[in-house]
Amino acid sequence: MTPTTLSRAELVAELLANSSRPDSAGAPRVGDCEATSAYAMAPDAVLTRKLSAARELLMRDLQAQMRHGPIMDSPQTLRDWLRLHCAGLEHEVFLVLYLNAGHALIEAEQLFRGTLTQTSVYPREVVKGALSRNCSAVAIAHNHPSSGSAEPSRADEHLTQSLRSALALVDVRLIDHFIVSGDQVLSFAERGLV
Repeated sequence: MTPTTLSRAELVAELLANSSRPDSAGAPRVGDCEATSAYAMAPDAVLTRKLSAARELLMRDLQAQMRHGPIMDSPQTLRDWLRLHCAGLEHEVFLVLYLNAGHALIEAEQLFRGTLTQTSVYPREVVKGALSRNCSAVAIAHNHPSSGSAEPSRADEHLTQSLRSALALVDVRLIDHFIVSGDQVLSFAERGLV
């Protein structure tokens, strides 16, 4: 199972599961079955599973915070969520954050997936997603997994303007475009590009 399909309780149990080998001598103890099955995997695999569970819990908590008020009131929360979402990806993804009239998060969606250096983005699909969620604003984001730089390209700037125009036709405001590269998160709004 992937961490995204597990409940919060299951994720916490995954984090707290005993990952040391049970003693071979003596009577069985509570948790020995779990520890034995956990050790059927290599120690690195156990650590990877625990880190994945921790990452999923953090992402859910950050997303819950973004639902309680305007996302730009706590830009660090949004930046942390974007970093976690894009961490370790070896391909570009394009994300849309659908926002209500108060700019609180309705839903975050990974709308497109690309290759190492590019993603095809279709404005029609962004508009369709905005209308289906009855949102009043969106923030968009994508990552640069290969360049190591969050600096926008001319294509990124052109895409932002195209999406802004398309969304404006249906009375949806594009409030920001973020580029994530490693631990860097660049905001188009902060640069005056939106």
